[in-house]
Amino acid sequence: MRCGIGDWGLRIKKYFYKLYYLFEFWRLMLKQNMEYYQLEVYLLAKELVKDIHLMSVKLPDHEKYETASQIRRSVKSIKSNIVEGYGRRSYKSDFIHFLIIAYASAEETLDHLDTLVECGSIKNDEAFLHLHQKADTLARKLNCFIKAVRKNHKT
Repeated sequence: MRCGIGDWGLRIKKYFYKLYYLFEFWRLMLKQNMEYYQLEVYLLAKELVKDIHLMSVKLPDHEKYETASQIRRSVKSIKSNIVEGYGRRSYKSDFIHFLIIAYASAEETLDHLDTLVECGSIKNDEAFLHLHQKADTLARKLNCFIKAVRKNHKT
């Protein structure tokens, strides 16, 4: 069966994500003085926290204390768990454990975004797509990073 152009593009994109995170992992392990705030996943999470917060304060009043609060907590959890996992990077299982929690929080954030759109609380499709794309990219990169740590981390 022949693959279409889109299939090849997706395969190439996945390959480069894996290649990038293998490089990122080795850079992390070889550079002893590297800090968590230099990780791309941390920087993406930090930016997403700011963007989600700005979106959540513009939500209707009936959402501000429910879903808005939940989405802010879930997106902040991504960043916090990356930091805590990095702090425990000497222990492979702890490092992976906290990265998995960060990944799960990214998925939760995506679900909250979907809920807000389905309920009509986010009316701007462009803003939703922008936030959804950022959260999805972060989740994918976290997943690749987890795989690289599992494969290459030596305890």
